[in-house]
Amino acid sequence: MSNLTIRFYSNSLQRYTTFQMIIPNDIRNGVPREETEYSRRKMKTLFLLHGYTGDAGNWVPEYLCEKYNFAVVIPSGENAFWLDGISTGHKFCSFLGEELLGYVRNTFGLAESREDTCIMGLSMGGFGALHTALYYPENFGKAAGLSSALIVHKVAEMTEGSVDPHGNYEYYRECFGEPSKLLESDNNPETLVKKIKREGRPMPEILLCCGTEDFLLENNRQMHEFLERENVEHIYEESAGNHDMEFWSRYTEKFIPLMFG
Repeated sequence: MSNLTIRFYSNSLQRYTTFQMIIPNDIRNGVPREETEYSRRKMKTLFLLHGYTGDAGNWVPEYLCEKYNFAVVIPSGENAFWLDGISTGHKFCSFLGEELLGYVRNTFGLAESREDTCIMGLSMGGFGALHTALYYPENFGKAAGLSSALIVHKVAEMTEGSVDPHGNYEYYRECFGEPSKLLESDNNPETLVKKIKREGRPMPEILLCCGTEDFLLENNRQMHEFLERENVEHIYEESAGNHDMEFWSRYTEKFIPLMFG
């Protein structure tokens, strides 16, 4: 298993940034790799997104990468909800869905088609995975959100001076744009779903889950109900669990075979 840390200049962020990669391409002498239907096909790629206060780190078990023959690309997105923020150098959606994807394609020959490219995230990264795949449906074939921070309706109600445990009005406005205009903007995954349907573009396969003790449970139920109303095929699961790595690890093991199997 190759573990890489790559530093390159990002025009979207207007600075140098780093990302990690996991590539299951090494073979040990004397330990032949079993040939399977997965090893015989072209290597696929998973973009893996961290949550609020997090940074680039892999939580996908390496044996799954080897079994299903996929590389993992792990960028850092600060606390920006993986969106194009208002201020200069904060275009994290463009960075992820265009620039980093293009860099991986051109440098490693990976993620060359939407069928070979998936995206998954937890919490804030779950929002980012869903939003990015819907914003770039020609680039990402599948998106999985674990306990996703699908908080656009809450943010849309914020006014100047508002504050919650995670940030103030100015923080959310930087990430999502003017709150009063958020629900009609492209920063709202619901808007993007409607746009994809209206324009006849390919809809990514969507997988969502949330724990029944998670503070984001109602937000995820709301998205599930929206997708049902829009007749968008998707997988949505709830089970006992909180907003923690125990729950996310369980669903990583469950969703990876659905994405790459």
